[in-house]
Amino acid sequence: MIETAVILAGGLGTRLRSEIPNLPKPMAPIGDKPFLQHQMDFCISQGVRKFYLSVGYMKEKITSYFGVRYKSAEIEYLVETKPLGTGGAILNSLNRIDQSFFLLNGDTFFDISFEDFFDFHQEKKSLFSMALFRTSNTERYMGIKLDESNTILSCHEKSNNKSIFANGGIYIVNQEIFINFEISEVKTSLEDDILPKIIGKDSRVNGLCFDNFFIDIGLPDDYIRAQTMFQK
Repeated sequence: MIETAVILAGGLGTRLRSEIPNLPKPMAPIGDKPFLQHQMDFCISQGVRKFYLSVGYMKEKITSYFGVRYKSAEIEYLVETKPLGTGGAILNSLNRIDQSFFLLNGDTFFDISFEDFFDFHQEKKSLFSMALFRTSNTERYMGIKLDESNTILSCHEKSNNKSIFANGGIYIVNQEIFINFEISEVKTSLEDDILPKIIGKDSRVNGLCFDNFFIDIGLPDDYIRAQTMFQK
């Protein structure tokens, strides 16, 4: 079982500034603690023992709060001196991590079983696995197209269906799939720049759908809704 998790916590969070003008998005309060703390508590409950936090914007708010250890887990920081984007942040992490790892977006919470997800990853001999959820919100989320064996065929699928598979913001990464990528001077997106280039390579990119609780706090309305959802 994988015990390492990378959390992408370096984004600017411009759409949420109206709610948290003096905090980076991962530190947005949900109840009595930051969103990132909810994520880390969840990961620790699933067996994670080492965190790499990719930080940039207002990084001191995160590093001073968590330090180098949180509960039973060690913490190392991957500092972005300039915004790298989700793709650049992942490539930057490969310089420090020499084993497979869970990867989480710093603004989504998805209540999945890491063990079931890892078993799927192993069974498929996958190099990159994505946790998916079903949604009818086709305006906000792009569809993920799968074949009958759960291989991802496209991550920008437009559909006329009432519901689609969407990216749940949790992945399992084997470093070898990124062997031919280098950190760019240009901000790089995982979804737009990297995934389209690795999808279809030997069917090693796969997706598993979980019909579990999912929340994205990237927009003010969803951030406000998260306050109630986490209480439940």
